[in-house]
Amino acid sequence: MEERHIKWDGRKLTVLDQRALPNREIYLDLESYKDVAWAIKEMVVRGAPLIGIVAAFGVVLGFKKGGKKEEVFKVLSSTRPTARNLFWALEAMEKVWGDERDLEEKALEIWREDVEANRKIGKIGASLIDGEVRILTHCNAGALATGGYGTALGVVRKAFEEGKVEMVYACETRPYLQGARLTVWELQKDGIPVTLVCDNMVGFLLWKDMVDLAVVGADRVAKNGDVANKIGTYGISVLFKEHKKPFYVAAPKSSWDYSLEDGTSIVIEERDAKEVLEIRGVPIAPPGTRVFNPSFDITPAENITAIISEEGVFRPR
Repeated sequence: MEERHIKWDGRKLTVLDQRALPNREIYLDLESYKDVAWAIKEMVVRGAPLIGIVAAFGVVLGFKKGGKKEEVFKVLSSTRPTARNLFWALEAMEKVWGDERDLEEKALEIWREDVEANRKIGKIGASLIDGEVRILTHCNAGALATGGYGTALGVVRKAFEEGKVEMVYACETRPYLQGARLTVWELQKDGIPVTLVCDNMVGFLLWKDMVDLAVVGADRVAKNGDVANKIGTYGISVLFKEHKKPFYVAAPKSSWDYSLEDGTSIVIEERDAKEVLEIRGVPIAPPGTRVFNPSFDITPAENITAIISEEGVFRPR
């Protein structure tokens, strides 16, 4: 997919509003760090690497508009707690605070290096695939979730280019439907064969031997290889382990958190109950229904065949 979901013109950041996809392509101009914080929090932009990139430009806008350093970083860091990339990018930007040109160059560098990392991940991941395979992916770890090209979908894109992809099965990814709305949209635009499935169909796909391997992204990777990713990932990993099929995670080094020994300390974001109670504003449960809505879960290292980064393949067991 062409990398056109974010654009920087030196004065504002223009982003594709991912909430409107796949029905409409709407672009919004973010002109302040508070605009950027709002866009991250409200899921206008999402995906761990992209959150980091957008936050970096939020710092630039904060400086340009005369924002106080402590306030700019406080507001941006409080948007979403799970993705490591957000804090990684803010830490990098804080080191060059005080010079507008350095800040802008650093933000552009973070963006550029993310795309380069994704392409390396795609190449390395595709090299692990033999023959023509059927790949399952969960949530959206494509161009829309990154600076461009994608992590998990970067592997898919490169493998397809090499003639190694027979079919991609995209889980719809309840409750926010990133797989249905975003992953399918991306793959269709690239002409990659894709079949949409409900999240609870994965076990049946494996039982019917309709899928060969899984590739997913990550929002944070602990030192031992435990991974936080979109809710539902853990269950899928259990099924792939039971069926003795490869379960790969594609994650740039900006998603790795070496301060955490394992995944038990990763903060899991819980989101508004309305995401579960409604679909596009239409109620699907009785009024007053209680809801538990964690946005992520933890997949233990022992369930993961390998983690693919731009630096190579890490096998956590």
